[in-house]
Amino acid sequence: MKYYLGIDIGGTKCAVIHGDGDGHVLSKRRFPTTDCTQTVAAILDTARDMIAEAKRAGQPVSAVGISCGSPMDSRRGIIKEPPNLPGWVDVPITRLVTEATGLPAYLCNDANACALAEWQYGAGRGTRNMIFLTFGTGMGAGLILDGRLYAGTNDNAGEVGHIRLSDSESAPVGYHKAGSFEGFCSGGGLAQLGQIFAVKAIADGCSPAYCPDKTSLPSVTAKSVADAAHAGDPTAIEVYRACGRRLGQALSVLVDLFNPERIVIGSVFARSGDLLIPEMRRVMEAECLPDALAACEVVPAALTESVGDLAALTVAVINGK
Repeated sequence: MKYYLGIDIGGTKCAVIHGDGDGHVLSKRRFPTTDCTQTVAAILDTARDMIAEAKRAGQPVSAVGISCGSPMDSRRGIIKEPPNLPGWVDVPITRLVTEATGLPAYLCNDANACALAEWQYGAGRGTRNMIFLTFGTGMGAGLILDGRLYAGTNDNAGEVGHIRLSDSESAPVGYHKAGSFEGFCSGGGLAQLGQIFAVKAIADGCSPAYCPDKTSLPSVTAKSVADAAHAGDPTAIEVYRACGRRLGQALSVLVDLFNPERIVIGSVFARSGDLLIPEMRRVMEAECLPDALAACEVVPAALTESVGDLAALTVAVINGK
């Protein structure tokens, strides 16, 4: 059995994970993300400590995987100031980790890393062509094509959230673009849709349960709308139907373009798929090439809360074989 280290770099917290090639997390340490210099120092100190502990336990680490948000240059191992990491400008993270640990280190976009984890250990196991969609705070994708991760020419493959689905200026905004896939299908997008539908319902004298008046608009979230929809609120149900239609529209493009065996969708879809799937399926059946649709199944992500840990670890497993 081979053992690996994963480093998950997030905007508010970081984690260093020790695990094995079968995807078992053996130990983990978390600490807050502060400024670049302090956080990188904490990452390197923690990595050295955990590698030494693993060696004493007879579980020596053979490679290190790093998961982080884009933009980045994964081939050169450089983090290029992601929006959630201000001040992290051209950080040569793989070189720093290798110099500190003596081990090979590999960098991967966080959505791509999650796709690798779901492909190896989750809902994408057994496929050669799989698409993973985050559907969380934002909408990103990881593409597994012909049995390997496809990151594109400069790590920008899979940025499906940027695709525009509507040219209406009043459509919800995601990726700084009104009417984008992320604008309709993300946690923030659903909150915006909830507000848009609530304003109309209130004007019509039918205040939704999740937003009884306009002063409640700032408190609308994807979860509050989902809770109301599950309780039978008609406006909340329509919000999720609208989201489901746009999800079906975007998935139809992905199915026809990539002909995947499986599309794995995380976060909001994993929690509220029952509210999204009927409209999603209706649109896909109308829009997709029949043979491509017949070959593809759409399923919720399996790793849920553990995906961040396993994502970073899987980057090391895949590259360090």
